[in-house]
Amino acid sequence: MPHTHAVWLYPRPDFQRELLRWDPLSGSGWEIAFDDDDVGVTNLWYQPFRRIPKEKTRSINVPFVYQSPASGIDEHEAHAIVWYQANIFAPTPYPPYVLPGRNLLRFGAVDYEMTVWLGGKYLGKHRGGHVPFEFDISYMADEREPTLLSIRVWDASTDLTQPRGKQYWGPKPEGIFYTPSTGIWQQVWIERVPDVCIADSSHGTVIRSHDIETGEIGAEIAVDGRRKGTFQIILKASLAGVDVATSEPAEVNAETGIAKLKMCLRLSDEQQSKLQQDFTEAHPLSDKTCWHNKVALWSPEHPILYDLTIILHRDKDDVLDKIKTTVGMRSLSWNNNDGTFRLNNQPYFQALVLDQGYWPSTLMTPPTGESCRDDILLAKKMGFNGCRKHQKVEDPLFLYWADKLGYLVWGEMANAYEFSNQYVDRFDQEWKEAVRRDINHPCIVAWTPINETWGYKNLANSPEEQNHIKALYHTTKTLDPTRPINDNCGWEHVCTDLTTFHDYNDGPQLADICSNMERILDKKAGKGMFVGGASHSQGAPVICTEFGGVNIAAKEGEKAVENSWGYTTASDAQDLLERVRRLMLGVVQGGHCCGFVYTQLTDIEQETNGLYTFDRKEKLPADEVRKIIEEAKRIYFEKLGAS
Repeated sequence: MPHTHAVWLYPRPDFQRELLRWDPLSGSGWEIAFDDDDVGVTNLWYQPFRRIPKEKTRSINVPFVYQSPASGIDEHEAHAIVWYQANIFAPTPYPPYVLPGRNLLRFGAVDYEMTVWLGGKYLGKHRGGHVPFEFDISYMADEREPTLLSIRVWDASTDLTQPRGKQYWGPKPEGIFYTPSTGIWQQVWIERVPDVCIADSSHGTVIRSHDIETGEIGAEIAVDGRRKGTFQIILKASLAGVDVATSEPAEVNAETGIAKLKMCLRLSDEQQSKLQQDFTEAHPLSDKTCWHNKVALWSPEHPILYDLTIILHRDKDDVLDKIKTTVGMRSLSWNNNDGTFRLNNQPYFQALVLDQGYWPSTLMTPPTGESCRDDILLAKKMGFNGCRKHQKVEDPLFLYWADKLGYLVWGEMANAYEFSNQYVDRFDQEWKEAVRRDINHPCIVAWTPINETWGYKNLANSPEEQNHIKALYHTTKTLDPTRPINDNCGWEHVCTDLTTFHDYNDGPQLADICSNMERILDKKAGKGMFVGGASHSQGAPVICTEFGGVNIAAKEGEKAVENSWGYTTASDAQDLLERVRRLMLGVVQGGHCCGFVYTQLTDIEQETNGLYTFDRKEKLPADEVRKIIEEAKRIYFEKLGAS
């Protein structure tokens, strides 16, 4: 059955082969079946000569989950086991990858645990609903004849130790919880790669680009495949078309498959003189916010990216693989004596919005390749310089656009709701995979593994639960020492770089709380701000990471969203605007908070407290919200200067 699909962007445009050969498997050429009695494996549904009985199958439009309208099914009943089947073809090889070469079957994300067969042969398993994985299907699929791909997905809606984020476990979404997403919800594709190839960040490639003083990047480039012989890596960097640097060749370690390199991205006077006028007008060489020691800096105001080419070769003339990616040079500091968060050595006010990444017809899946870009532009239009991506490891396209457009992102994990040894095992695995996937994006400026003690019902008194959050902090710090970690966003911090709190009081009450550090550090939602002997570190940034959440009451005769929900309710759009003003200014007027996260960007299903409707229409004039945010920034910097 052929796959019909829209024009899809390559799923990892931030890490793309120069000679890219990939085939998207997204589209309508898939069948799905519910296996409530769990008979599929026993009855050999994965075998081409058996398959799933035709009367049980329905057509589905992948990568949209069956609970979404875009899937073509739009049914909300819970099914713990679902099967997918499709006939696939291997990519047609062409020079220079005729031989040798490999075919990789790649999944962006499948929720939650899956088993895969190809042509009736077992490929493997993967667990974790928000992270990518792949299988080598070389010699298992043919470019001329179809091969049956069978996938069994397990996603139990009632298992509360399973990381699920905002996906509700009840029969109908309510309050702050939404329709669940079962199965394939990000792209599926086949990619032709060299027999020995450069691996992406999920498989070990890490590029550190935070040293703006020297302009030096440190790279660990991972190589995947059947390595035999000696291989070398070279890096080449350019800026706006001007060649900046070429590294010395570094040999790939035969045991680890890693090559370690360093390269300086500081421009010489001659290189700066070659930059085009439109580039230097947008990023003046005299502007300290976008240049430091002749190093071009990345920020929301100046999202300057160096183009980086990674070249794998066996000898000087034998190039095996070539990757195009980008690097944003920017530094972060959060342990300053004045309680500031600093970007590129300068105090920076983070005006963030809570972004949960849901759409009306597609739920967690971006409807198009441009949808993530469009949401970022909507937020920037209102004056926000970033988001806390909430309870979701977002599609990599979002981070690609955040890098390009200049948009700060706090990386977060989908939480579970019960603590157990099984939960610890599940969460640790998926969180590490999420951090590795996203570690090279300059837009990521903080990590948040846990939100509001979700899953930790006895955190204040349980050494076991406290130790797990400590372990998450130190594991994350080991993977990435360059970013701050917000261990448990909102309250009950155990081991954290940031003091974050949530408060959904209305404007006057919130202003009163934010005017005094003792009130900020007082209990929130009945829980202490710090537990297990932890306390606020003098000089640590203090950020109100959730507040607002105001919806608008339906007018008489107006059709209201069923069970419309907000933390507080405005009478109309003008009242909402005034409440937003009082809330945002109230957070900063006390002089203690160096940032905020307003709840939230858009309405989602019954939670109607967004600044935009669910279908992305303005509730308030964007320019008016922008003015409020600019005023909040002005107040913050005035208070900072006065102190």
